[in-house]
Amino acid sequence: MSLREDLHITESIVVPYQELDFAFVASSGPGGQNVNKVSTQAQMSWDLDKTEVLPEPVLNRLRDQQRGRITKEGVLRIDSQRYRDRERNREDCLEKLRKMLVAATVSPVRRRKTRVPKGVKERRLRNKRQRSEVKQSRRPPKLEN
Repeated sequence: MSLREDLHITESIVVPYQELDFAFVASSGPGGQNVNKVSTQAQMSWDLDKTEVLPEPVLNRLRDQQRGRITKEGVLRIDSQRYRDRERNREDCLEKLRKMLVAATVSPVRRRKTRVPKGVKERRLRNKRQRSEVKQSRRPPKLEN
């Protein structure tokens, strides 16, 4: 992916690069002496309330699936500090967003209600009765007064 290119999710969903805001901060983890001088962690923000590229069902599924990453103002935040350079972390943020959006485009399959077959119920009850009779036969006989 080249620098400043729109993010293509499906044929109908294309996220314009202008809607994405990037900030770079000091990254934690390994990096030697360079870690204190260079801000390599990428922090991407995308205002979901202002975007018009996502269909309503996809937007709702994205909000449900990524509840922990969305602020009260409706901004989706993605961080990446996997790599030691800015550009790779920026691309990693875009890849994470792409995966989130692809997952949100898949509509869940509705569950069809099924019934337990009559034979299965009867077999279960028959087995319970047999088990009960076995346990009853193990009891000591009752003494009559």
